[in-house]
Amino acid sequence: MRVGVLLPTFEAGADHALEVAARAAALGIDGVFAYDHLWPMGSPERPSLAPFALLASVARAHEGLWVGPLVARVGLVGTAHLVEQFLTLEAFAPHRVIGALGTGDKLSVAENDAYGLARRSPDERRAMMAEAARQLTPVMPVWFGAGAPATNVLARALGATVNMWNATTQEVAAAAAAGPVSWAGPAPEDLGATLDALDEAGASWSVFSPQVDIDDLAKWRRGNELSKFR
Repeated sequence: MRVGVLLPTFEAGADHALEVAARAAALGIDGVFAYDHLWPMGSPERPSLAPFALLASVARAHEGLWVGPLVARVGLVGTAHLVEQFLTLEAFAPHRVIGALGTGDKLSVAENDAYGLARRSPDERRAMMAEAARQLTPVMPVWFGAGAPATNVLARALGATVNMWNATTQEVAAAAAAGPVSWAGPAPEDLGATLDALDEAGASWSVFSPQVDIDDLAKWRRGNELSKFR
């Protein structure tokens, strides 16, 4: 199982995020990810860094890191534009980009409204995700943010990995029985035990919020790699 960390993007500048990415690369973390929000949920007065520009900078500086948004929400830009953002990132990080897509939900409606972006139905948003996925799948791994059953069914039909936010290991195992699954969520107190459980449940990736202790995450990653050779 690969491990990753979400960069601290709800800040006025990119220095801290770039420092975290550099540390992750130095410690052997597999990938770094970035939220795709116009502001932190519920806090419109706070800043939010644009994910693709930040990840391009990281990818150029650290050739070993996988990069991707978690997740890029359809409808913030046109589908063609969204696909081009991913393909441009791929040019900076060949074979190291994860095309993670999401439909958004009621928690992010305020962001759309504030910028005059259309409110689309769930079916319309799923259709946009499907179109983006079809264009990206030949180029990079595609993840769908897990949500409504119809979204998960679509992910399976298109061969996309289902990315589950803060799901239990039992939920991950059940999803993994139907196809590839990745996990993302807050950093737990029992990081090692959580990683062991997610690995056993069949997660291909575990991606943690910026609060995770990267040293502990790297320690588990090294131990897990060594165990394969025993």
